[in-house]
Amino acid sequence: MGSNTTQLKLEASDGKKYKSDMLDAKEIVMLAKEFSTNQGVKFLEWFVDSTNSLDGKSKQKAYNLFDSNVLDTLEIGSIKGLQQIHSYIFDGLYEFAKQIRTKNISKGDFMFANADYLLSTLKKIEKMPESSFDEIIEKYVEMNIAHPFMEGNGRATRIWLDLILKKSISKCVDWSKVDKSTYLNAMRESVNDSKKIKDLLKSALTIKVNDRELFMKGIDYSYYYEENN
Repeated sequence: MGSNTTQLKLEASDGKKYKSDMLDAKEIVMLAKEFSTNQGVKFLEWFVDSTNSLDGKSKQKAYNLFDSNVLDTLEIGSIKGLQQIHSYIFDGLYEFAKQIRTKNISKGDFMFANADYLLSTLKKIEKMPESSFDEIIEKYVEMNIAHPFMEGNGRATRIWLDLILKKSISKCVDWSKVDKSTYLNAMRESVNDSKKIKDLLKSALTIKVNDRELFMKGIDYSYYYEENN
């Protein structure tokens, strides 16, 4: 960068410096403007627009879950608990937040659980055991197949999964260790065979169940999995 570059303040507002220097949103925009390449322009468009988009707003609400008392009051492993998570993230953004869908939906050639029988299907899933890692992942796979909401299923259900793991085996998934394409392929295959998704998630387990940074990183990856390539 040239000598005319605006100097960025790489410290907290109170003057303290921590383990990592960080930029706030305004400073990130300032930095990106210093790059004359097309990539810099694309980044700015993404960064500015994403915070105002539906996904950007719901992601911020998902971040806030950690610092709220909501996670301590959820009915973990239940349908109601999943609805509570979905409601917190998407309330005010989707008119159907927390509502069990009444229409059939599909992804590609795969049709999710029939809406006519969805409530009874969810009750069966809710009763599935969750005392071991394998049992929990089987329950997670079935909930994914059910896809109870019109939108936002993956993001809400991954949080739901981590809470069950935390409660039952005192572990959760470090999603930063879970490759996107490998994860999506394993989830597609889990309809017939859950071995790959079990192996993948087991290799990413961590005991850092109360780590704030890990939770925030998990939200980032969860939203990344939903982005179109």
